[in-house]
Amino acid sequence: MVSAISALWLLLAAAFLAALLLELLQAPRAGLGARLFQDLIRYGKTKSGCGQRPAWLRLLDVPKRWFSHFYILSVVWNSFLLLLLIQALFLSRPFPVWLQNLLSALGGASQNQDVGNKHLSVLLVLMLLLLHSFQRLIECLYISVFSSGVLHILQYCMGLGYYIVIGLTVLCQVPANVSNGKDLFMQICWYHILGIMMYIWASVHQHRCHVILANLRKGKSGKVVSLNHSIPFGDWFERVSCPHYFAELLIYVSMAVIFGFQNLTWWLVVMFVLFNQALAAVLCHEFYVNKFSCYPTHRKAFIPFLF
Repeated sequence: MVSAISALWLLLAAAFLAALLLELLQAPRAGLGARLFQDLIRYGKTKSGCGQRPAWLRLLDVPKRWFSHFYILSVVWNSFLLLLLIQALFLSRPFPVWLQNLLSALGGASQNQDVGNKHLSVLLVLMLLLLHSFQRLIECLYISVFSSGVLHILQYCMGLGYYIVIGLTVLCQVPANVSNGKDLFMQICWYHILGIMMYIWASVHQHRCHVILANLRKGKSGKVVSLNHSIPFGDWFERVSCPHYFAELLIYVSMAVIFGFQNLTWWLVVMFVLFNQALAAVLCHEFYVNKFSCYPTHRKAFIPFLF
C-alpha cells in the first residue's frame, strides 16, 4: 500500500509534470484560466517578462527576496528534527508522542525493524538537507542580488510547506521509537560515501553558479551597480541556461543514493524536484532566448546535451 507521504509526492510530481507538458506544448495563454495558470507557474524575471498583469493579480504578489524565508524555516525546523533524531539514536529518547503520531499518519515505517543502515541514511540525509538549507540561506542573504521580482502568494506558501514536509519525509523512513546509535557510523556503506561525494560536487557547482549570477549585477568593487538581467557565462552556464536548477536536482539524487537507491518515497521526491526545476528552467530559458538575440544557441534549458 502506498503511504500518505508517498501519495503526496506522487501527486505533486504529477501536477508539475502536467504543467511542464502544457508549457512545452505551448498551451493557449489567452483567457482567465490560462492567465491564472501562467501566473501560478512563473516568478521573478519570467513573471515580469510575460506582459502587463491585471492589478487584482498583482495584489497576490510577494517579493522574490522572500525566498530567504524558506531557508530560515528549513534551518530552524530541520535543526529541531535533527536534534530529536540524534537524541533518539544516541540518548535513547523516543520522539515526542505528537511527532510519532504525525509520522504514523503520514505512513512512517513504524513497523520496519531493518533500522541499521536505514537509520544512518536518515541521519546523513537530514544533516545534508540542513546543510543545503543553510548554504542557500547564506547565499540569499549575502550573495544573491534580488531585483523587484515577485512570486505568487500560493507559491510562497507552498515553499514554506515544502520545507516542513521534506524533513518529515526523511523521518518517515525509519521507526519513530527505536534507538540504534551504537556503532552507527561503523555501518557506513559505499553508497553513503558516493552520495556524499555527489552532494559536495553538486553543491559546489550550484554555489559557483549563484555567485556568477550575483556578479552580473556587481561592479569590480563588489557593490551592486545594476539590477538588469544579463547573459551569464562560466561553469555549467556554458551548457545550460539554469545550471543551479540542475545542481538542485543532483543534490536530491545524491540523497537518493545515500538511501541506497531503493527508497521509493525519496525517488518520488526526486521526481517532484525534477519536474518543478525543469518547469522553472524552461521558463527561464524562454526568457533569455526572447530577451537576447545573441543568446548562445547550443545551450539547453536544464540538463546538459539533453533538455
